[in-house]
Amino acid sequence: MRMTDEEYFRSCVAKERQLAHLLGHHQIEECYETAGTLWEGRTKLPQWSRSWSACGPLLTAHRIALHFGTDAAGAWVQAGSTTQHFADHPHPDRAVMLAVVKEVVRRLEHPKELRAA
Repeated sequence: MRMTDEEYFRSCVAKERQLAHLLGHHQIEECYETAGTLWEGRTKLPQWSRSWSACGPLLTAHRIALHFGTDAAGAWVQAGSTTQHFADHPHPDRAVMLAVVKEVVRRLEHPKELRAA
């Protein structure tokens, strides 16, 4: 079953919140007036899954290789070991950014896997 736009948006914000915690941000808030924007105090946190200017530094800092392809389910992107199909996202760019965010989360949660590779 395909997500609604609101469910997709909330899932992106949730993944950004998870990444923010892993990067050391702990006093994270989302104000009603700025829905979808995470704040730590007065500092606006990057929208990693929704902005190339935020996602790009993650991509380079974590040296994530991107690969593109097509299978029976359609076109996809692989960021490290995380795969996202374009059909599951509103735009291919969003699939790529979310794949990068999910891969960084995976690497931060399981650093031993990265060292073993």
